[in-house]
Amino acid sequence: MAIEYLGLSSINGPLVVLEGVEHAFYDEIVEFIVDHNTRKMGRIVELDEDKAVIQVFEGTENMSLDNTHTRLTGHPMEVTVSEEMLGRTFNGLGEAIDGLGPIADAEKRDVNGLPLNPVRREYPRNYIRTGISAIDGLTTLIRGQKLPIFSGNGLPHDQLAAQIVKQASLGDNSDEQFAVVFGAMGVKHDVAEFFRKTFEESGVADHVCMFLNLANDPVVERLITPKVALTVAEYLAFEKNMHILVILTDMTSFAEAMREVSSSRGEIPSRKGYPGYLYSELATIYERAGIVDGANGSVTQLPILTMPNDDITHPIPDLTGYITEGQIVLDRNLHGQAVYPPISILPSLSRLMKDGIGKGYTREDHQDLANQLFSAYAKVGEARNLASVIGEDELSPIDKQYLKFGEEFERRYIGQGPTENRTMMETLDLGWELLGLLPKEELDRIDTKLVEKYWKDTKETLKTDGKE
Repeated sequence: MAIEYLGLSSINGPLVVLEGVEHAFYDEIVEFIVDHNTRKMGRIVELDEDKAVIQVFEGTENMSLDNTHTRLTGHPMEVTVSEEMLGRTFNGLGEAIDGLGPIADAEKRDVNGLPLNPVRREYPRNYIRTGISAIDGLTTLIRGQKLPIFSGNGLPHDQLAAQIVKQASLGDNSDEQFAVVFGAMGVKHDVAEFFRKTFEESGVADHVCMFLNLANDPVVERLITPKVALTVAEYLAFEKNMHILVILTDMTSFAEAMREVSSSRGEIPSRKGYPGYLYSELATIYERAGIVDGANGSVTQLPILTMPNDDITHPIPDLTGYITEGQIVLDRNLHGQAVYPPISILPSLSRLMKDGIGKGYTREDHQDLANQLFSAYAKVGEARNLASVIGEDELSPIDKQYLKFGEEFERRYIGQGPTENRTMMETLDLGWELLGLLPKEELDRIDTKLVEKYWKDTKETLKTDGKE
């Protein structure tokens, strides 16, 4: 039952303390009335006898002990869900900010989601095509998977995220419904405008639902934004049978917001000052990806995080790696060589890739081809290290061929234009074309029948084109 007009006891940053509370529960939403006309929302984050500690989403500016009254709503944080949300833009709390008004006659759902029986989960199959060869060919994104992108400050992860939103599909022959839920946390105004403008100009905005928490929005709001986005995604996937790709950027902003709020609550810090429950909070978000028995839809997550100081052992990427099924790593050296997207192939992997590619999904040669490209590129690194010691002129002929392969692989396979959308067949055929730079006997990771079927010598072609 709602309690009307209780006064505050104290204010500390984004937290307020309320005394005389009865029948309240953890995570309950509280409504604040400031100066009798301004309304704000918060949620209960701690209870102690008749006291409640409340996080205020919009911040505690202009709030004081004598001008603020509260009302307990009797329910947790809820968000409006509807198919009409596609093509719309909302703030981090799920309120429309595109000037088109609220969603009419829509349902409301708890942002924490519903408990899911693990035995109802289905194993992820099939793939999502991004049109980017380094992802589609070597770290394939599978429906229902959670595959993070590890980036760094100054790297083009925003441009990559926008390109994936523009190009993502269920494959060339699928007629199933597909949509994107895009959640941005702590982004600057120019970045938010970049996403909005890119989606509108590319014509994909009608199947994208955007949630934007800007850099000047309250820190506490960032803790809710990914949950709001995932609640809408689950509704579209499991009740409307759509395949939903959820892109969350930047998870580092989410974790830093958690650290700031934890510090203001006086909690004992763990690694790098983050709270000890950082792992469980990240898991709560990432584990909402998947496929559920009885529903034809799926929720696939592509969270993006910037690694502080490019440190992959930092708590945020470290814990993310424990929870998710692989990672896509962006490389500063490739970016410095003007390679876009600068995806570092060797530390990147997709643990579910093997179950969504091959005959019946992509093409029979996909897995063997990916294995061979990984192997060949690893040898490129060895040849480059050797060349740095003895000089390139002293290398053996085969090492020189690997150096040539490495240059072409980075320029043509990893590198592609920000508007270039490759089909899966184009990606696979390009892989074989690059392997044609190497002698056939070097292809030791591919079945001989596939080699005979797909491999052909392309060294002379390159000479003829004037590229060598």
